Amino acid sequence: MKHLIASVAFFLQFALVNGQTPVVTNDSLVVYFKELKDATWAHRDLWNKDLYGPILLVNPANRQLFSNVRDSAGFLKPAGTIYSCILPENVNIANTSSQWNGKDWAMIKLPLPANKQERINLMAHELFHVSQPSLGFRLYNVANNHLDQKDGRIYLRLELEALKQSIQCTSSTERKKCLTDAFAFRMFRYSLYPGADSSENLMELNEGIAEYTGVIISNGTWSDAVKHFVQMIDDFMSNPTFVRSFPYVTTPVYGYLLYPARPGWNLEINIHSNLAAYFIKVFNITMPSDLKTRVETISDKYNGKMIIAEETEREANTKRIIAELKSKFLEQPHFEIRLEKMNISFDPRNIIPVEDKGSFYKNARITDVWGILTINNGALMSPGWDKISVSVPLKIDNKSVNGDGWTLELNNGYTVSKNENTGNYSLIMP
Repeated sequence: MKHLIASVAFFLQFALVNGQTPVVTNDSLVVYFKELKDATWAHRDLWNKDLYGPILLVNPANRQLFSNVRDSAGFLKPAGTIYSCILPENVNIANTSSQWNGKDWAMIKLPLPANKQERINLMAHELFHVSQPSLGFRLYNVANNHLDQKDGRIYLRLELEALKQSIQCTSSTERKKCLTDAFAFRMFRYSLYPGADSSENLMELNEGIAEYTGVIISNGTWSDAVKHFVQMIDDFMSNPTFVRSFPYVTTPVYGYLLYPARPGWNLEINIHSNLAAYFIKVFNITMPSDLKTRVETISDKYNGKMIIAEETEREANTKRIIAELKSKFLEQPHFEIRLEKMNISFDPRNIIPVEDKGSFYKNARITDVWGILTINNGALMSPGWDKISVSVPLKIDNKSVNGDGWTLELNNGYTVSKNENTGNYSLIMP
C-alpha cells in the first residue's frame, strides 16, 4: 500500500444492544449532548481528563449529521443550539473516531439507544478513541484469526461462560473461583496458539479499554451492569466470527469486577501492559500447573459439551465455506481492486479468515483515490490490505460499476479492464 490506511471504522458498537429511538429531533439531541457532557465531567477522574469533545451524530439514511461544535471549514451550520449539515459522500459513516475538516471527532450512527446508560456508553466509547493517543494508547487494529478456529472459539466461549457466572456471583469466594476458571480457559487457549497472547492483548488495549471506559462513564447501577454484561455475552455467542469483536466482552467485565476495590486500575496500565497478566496479579489468582487437566475437569460446569459439539459442527461448515470463497474470489474470474489510500468501515462480527489468502468481509464501504466501493454480499481482503477482490462486474456504465452485491462509483479518469485470457477484471488508473 502506497499510503497508510487513513482509518479503520466499525459499522457498529457492541454496547448498542437493545431498543433504539425511532425518531430524532434537535431537542432530543441537545439533551443527549448534555447527558454525555455531564457524565464525562462527573467521571473526569477516570483518566484524569474530561473526555467530552467534538461529536458527529450521523443519520445513515440521508447522511444528515448533527454536532455539538462547529467544524473549522464551516460546513456545519447552526440548527438551534447545535450544528448540522449533510456529510459528504466520500466520508464513511460508522461508530468510530474520525478526522474531518480540521478536527478529531467521535462519529456515531443514529439512532442512538433509547436507554440512557447504553446511549452514554456508546458515545463515551468513541470519545475515548478520540483521546486515546493523548492518553498514551495506540489505535491497534489486529485480527485474531485463531478465534475463528475450532479450539480458539471453544476456549473463548468457555472463558466467557465463566465470566458470565462470575459477574452474577453474590459470593466473593465463588466469584474468584469463576474468575480463576475463566483465566484457565484463556491461558490454555494461549498455549494452543503461540502469539495469541500478544495479538489478543493489542485488541483489548484498544477496544476493550474503550468499552470499559464507556461502561464506567454510563454510571449504571451494579444491577444494570450485570444485566448489560450477561445480555452482551449471550448476544456475542451468536456472532458469525469472534476475530475482531471479542474485546467488547472480555476486558469490560474483568475491569468492572475490579472497579469497586480498585477504581483507578486503568491508570496503572499503558501501551506496554499485558492485561491478562495484570488482572491475574491484581485478582490474586493462582493458575493451575496442569492447565489441560484443569480445563477438561471444569468445562462441563460451563456448558462444555454443548460448546464443543457446536464448534465441531461449525468447523466442518467453515471448511466448506472457505473452499467456496477461495473458488469465488481467487480461482474463478473476479475483479481485483488495488488499494492506494483507503478508508474502510465494516462490520466486525462477520469476518471470515480465509487461510493465508486474506479475510472475507460480508459488508464494507471503502473510499479511495479511485472512488467508493460499497459491499453488501462479500469481498476478499488481502492479508496486507493492499487489494480487495469482488465478483466479476455485471454492468459497467461509465462511472458506475455493479456486481453481485457490490457497487463501485469511479472518480474521473479511472476505468475497468478485462483480461480476455483469464476473465479477470482490474482497475486502470490514470
